[in-house]
Amino acid sequence: MAPINAVITGIGGYVPDEVLTNKDLERMVDTSDEWITTRVGVKERRILRGEGKGLSYMAIRAVRQLLEKTKTDPSEVEVLLCATTTPDYAFPTTASIIAYETGCIKAFTFDMQAACSGFLYGLEIAANFIRAGRYEKIVLVAGDKMTSMTDYTDRNTAPLFGDGCGAVLIEPTEENYGWVDSILRTEGIGREHLIMWGGGSVLPLTHEGIDKRLNYIYQDGKVVFKYAVAYMADVAAEIVERNHLSKEDIDWVVPHQANKRIIDAAGKRLGVPEEKIMVNIEKFGNTSAGSIPLCLWEWENRLHKGDNMILAAFGAGFVYGAAYLKWGYDGQRSDNGQS
Repeated sequence: MAPINAVITGIGGYVPDEVLTNKDLERMVDTSDEWITTRVGVKERRILRGEGKGLSYMAIRAVRQLLEKTKTDPSEVEVLLCATTTPDYAFPTTASIIAYETGCIKAFTFDMQAACSGFLYGLEIAANFIRAGRYEKIVLVAGDKMTSMTDYTDRNTAPLFGDGCGAVLIEPTEENYGWVDSILRTEGIGREHLIMWGGGSVLPLTHEGIDKRLNYIYQDGKVVFKYAVAYMADVAAEIVERNHLSKEDIDWVVPHQANKRIIDAAGKRLGVPEEKIMVNIEKFGNTSAGSIPLCLWEWENRLHKGDNMILAAFGAGFVYGAAYLKWGYDGQRSDNGQS
């Protein structure tokens, strides 16, 4: 009997309809379209508004699309894992809400948090659940409502973030496709450089904390940029070298969409041309855990079975990593649901 591997067999996604452009931000904070575009590469981002609309609102729609596209009976989903930094509530888990609302009533559910690296960390967990032979249908949801903790008086962070969510179905295969290898690491010096200080058990939110804006993202941009460029590019190169891939072997690089200059550095380090690098930061911004699956969702119709893909991410902590996978199906088989 051939060994069991884990392969992505479908993908769904959701981004809100409302668009916040750089021109809009110019009226909100001391910044400019030129500054944002040249420093970060973002032109616009999607914003989820509306009372009672949190991450689950987007995730439910991404999962419903995924289940419909793959013709999956939701009652057959055995695990539903949600990777996010912006859950609906401290508890109950957002995964349990998503499962209930999408009919995945028999699923084992949990949330996990690995900041912008959440999708990669979640794939590692799901792949090993499949390889262990315990489960056959796993839904991994990854996304964030980053605008819920974005300070629109802070010119350094306000332009960066947007809202969005992706979801993938992961199943077993005996074919030579799917999850091949990963390198996931943590460099703990990152804590004070990218953090939301308030809202946890160290600094529970108080009126004083809110007045000090501790419920919003704080980022030391220069420090984060320096480490992100080095770590994301280096770990992507390491996974390529460890698997004896040449630049010609790589069909796609799928980087976390944090900053266009970071993405360019990773591509240069790998020697991969721009047309092989998935980039949508200009229209979605940084959607944290959602950025890699949203790229896969958007590019799905251009993917082919057996494509060699390098995924790379870097996030708060600092947590970072890269993965090598072989795409499991021809994307032309289905419409990705975008208009």
